[in-house]
Amino acid sequence: MADHRSDPSALRFLIGHDLRTARERASLKQTEAAKVLSCSQAKINYLETGKTQQKPDEVTELLRAYGADVEHVDRMSSLAGRADQGTWWAPFGDVLPNWFKTFVGLEGLAAAEFAYESLLLPGQLQTADYAAGLLVGNLRVAPMDAPQVVRARLAHQRLADDTKPLRFRAVIEEYVLDRIVGSPQVMRAQLEHLLALMQRDNVELHVMPVSVAVHDGLDGDFLLLDFDEAQSIGYIEYPTGAIYVQDQDQVGAYTLSADRLCAAALSASESADAIAARIEILTTSSED
Repeated sequence: MADHRSDPSALRFLIGHDLRTARERASLKQTEAAKVLSCSQAKINYLETGKTQQKPDEVTELLRAYGADVEHVDRMSSLAGRADQGTWWAPFGDVLPNWFKTFVGLEGLAAAEFAYESLLLPGQLQTADYAAGLLVGNLRVAPMDAPQVVRARLAHQRLADDTKPLRFRAVIEEYVLDRIVGSPQVMRAQLEHLLALMQRDNVELHVMPVSVAVHDGLDGDFLLLDFDEAQSIGYIEYPTGAIYVQDQDQVGAYTLSADRLCAAALSASESADAIAARIEILTTSSED
């Protein structure tokens, strides 16, 4: 996890999630875990929900009591021992909803991400003008805040990160390419940006053709975040909040759906051809 993407609250979230999962796997109650640290049940709850900083020695003691393997204990203890260097997205805190800040922090720490989007392009792929176009007339973003929201969206993009680029895989519906956001000129530039990103080894984009009538994405949009040291997390967003899928069996089901979506969609090269065809149409239209 890159230092320049430090986010103490997101780290606490990941560590707490891991502690709770390990305890439940060991079939222990919070009251029994409290005896390991000679503390109250409330403290165990705070540690598992990330409301308080988890100390490396506490994480080590708990995970050992839960029967975790040595390598896992060392990884989580290392995470807990990372210095609080501040939150990288702090300059944008005023325009980020509280429920979204956790996701932004987690995405900054992730090593890989999968996204299925049925209506719009994923945030990691958006240009500034496309992002701005999405905010026109938005009920939840005041016009005066829109420029800062766009800057925040670009700031958490990591596909071209020179230090540690995010490994990104996505499936979008075909009609996302035909939805003109901003203007034809903005959309053409956005599609050209997609083709440029697809040249990168860490970006894989698939277009789901309309001809595929039934597929795993019909249940709704979702994201998966994978981490080098912590367990994967699913993320489902709705207009005023989000759900984090943390049960690993459920995460596994979403991972299977992600693979099935990629298999059902156009290949990466076919997807690039579909995008190029839209660029040609927009170019021809602008010349008429």
